Amino acid sequence: MPTNNKYSIWIKIISVVIPVVVAILFGVDAEDIGLKADYKLPLFLPPIYSAINGLTAILLICALIAIKSKKVTLHKWLMKTCIALSLAFLVMYIAHHITSSTTFYGDSDGNGVLSLAEKKEVGYLLYVYWTILSSHIILSIALIPLVLTSYVRAIQEEFDPHRKISKITFPVWLYVATTGVVVYLMISDYYPPY
Repeated sequence: MPTNNKYSIWIKIISVVIPVVVAILFGVDAEDIGLKADYKLPLFLPPIYSAINGLTAILLICALIAIKSKKVTLHKWLMKTCIALSLAFLVMYIAHHITSSTTFYGDSDGNGVLSLAEKKEVGYLLYVYWTILSSHIILSIALIPLVLTSYVRAIQEEFDPHRKISKITFPVWLYVATTGVVVYLMISDYYPPY
């Protein structure tokens, strides 16, 4: 059965629901979900979910090499692992942002406001950071239906359409995973000490 008929509605629903839920959860504070006001997750999550992004990028490349080498079973395993890693990333990312205050690139005094002096201190790198972060966020939203469509076409053994969509999915996913690491490395110096 073609992807359009059986799974299309679910792909559309999930592709809308995930970004909407993430956006809503960004407005939720730890107290809103019954956690004590002084409870904050230690800042161990960002390096973990950044490492997950890095591992995902490596496994995506390995999966491409596997399928080009006709190692279909290895390719399937690697792709399922990449999907699981992306879901783990999403859960940790949301957990961190619900329980921690927002960190701003360049906010060296950690007061949550980027002053003119702080902007001058980081200079053009602020624009580089925002460009990378913006493209990362936009493409991560676009990635959801791409991954779901690629996966469904593969499990339905629609290999020609799978290859066609995967030629778009792969570079977008690789970019999102890689820029996730870059964003973390750029902002990590501004995380408050715990």
